[in-house]
Amino acid sequence: MAARVGLRLRELRISRGLSLSELARRSGVGKATLSELEGGRRNPTLETVYALTTELGVPLSSALTVPAAPVGISGEAVDAVLADRFEDSAAVTETYRVRVRAAAVQHSAGHTRGTTEHIVVLSGAVLVGEAAAPVRVAAGGHTAWAADVPHVYQAPDGDAEAVLVVRYPR
Repeated sequence: MAARVGLRLRELRISRGLSLSELARRSGVGKATLSELEGGRRNPTLETVYALTTELGVPLSSALTVPAAPVGISGEAVDAVLADRFEDSAAVTETYRVRVRAAAVQHSAGHTRGTTEHIVVLSGAVLVGEAAAPVRVAAGGHTAWAADVPHVYQAPDGDAEAVLVVRYPR
């Protein structure tokens, strides 16, 4: 992780035309510390990365992700990219960044018993939930539904962007 974060910090610094010395001065992080971070020889702390990303004018997540072509999967109306997967003794939880395309309806069969889905709409509006009673959710809103029954996704007003969390019980 240290090497990836360090490389990403270096990319961000260079893309903004800052020297190592200048970013160190502006952020209050020692030049030697910054050099070791960028070289992957030092583990970054949350405080240090926040100081650097704040000075670079980017969110913290910019230093924690490496730009790459995302790997995704598409359905009738939904394009999804897995962002995270978490497992514990109770469940497997997956987080996806999704685009719901306009002029199409995604009909999803029920998942394993007890599965739930939660959506937070980032832009546009979606019609989602149990097929028998979908709910309209606009940007900034959220909803959840039992996903062990047939459910739908639709973007009635144009493409919509959202974060989808699917929780499968063990």
